[in-house]
Amino acid sequence: MKLFGTPQSRGFALLAVSVAVAASACTPSPGGTAAPSPSDVSTSSTPAPAASGSTSAPETTASTESATPAPGATATVNALVPGFPEQLIPVMPKTSVRSSSFDKSAALATVALVGTVKAPPEGVVDYYKTSLEAQGFKLVPGPEAVGNVTSLDFIRGDGETVNVSIRQKEGVSTFTIGANVASGSVK
Repeated sequence: MKLFGTPQSRGFALLAVSVAVAASACTPSPGGTAAPSPSDVSTSSTPAPAASGSTSAPETTASTESATPAPGATATVNALVPGFPEQLIPVMPKTSVRSSSFDKSAALATVALVGTVKAPPEGVVDYYKTSLEAQGFKLVPGPEAVGNVTSLDFIRGDGETVNVSIRQKEGVSTFTIGANVASGSVK
């Protein structure tokens, strides 16, 4: 019986990457206003986790259910949010950050990063595999690609998970990292 790395969880990773790529396009909104600048930091609702420990791309719009965001939940475009746990998810050298989010208000903290880098997917895989394994995460066995998206799942302890998904186009890798970890392990 295989618990992780099912085609369905890989499909969710592909969906997360697709949403992240679309969100990072930074096109003007329908009202004609420009996309947020790097100095515009906004709070938002928490990113919704996907199946098998993957997280979806961070949401950068406020929830319609409540005008008050969850305490400790932040998201931004073109920058790292204040307090982003770079010890847990370091930013690969020469990466352009497209969006980031961080929510430590629940028992499991949620961290997300979308970035682009001029490197092959294998270089991104090697960088994050080394970083995560050094922190005690173990790579979940299974296929590492869904179509043209490379996707890796990691697990640590009792339910801490990280997903790294990478898509390359014209020599540029766009990657999405989503993590659900114990709030106490985020520093």
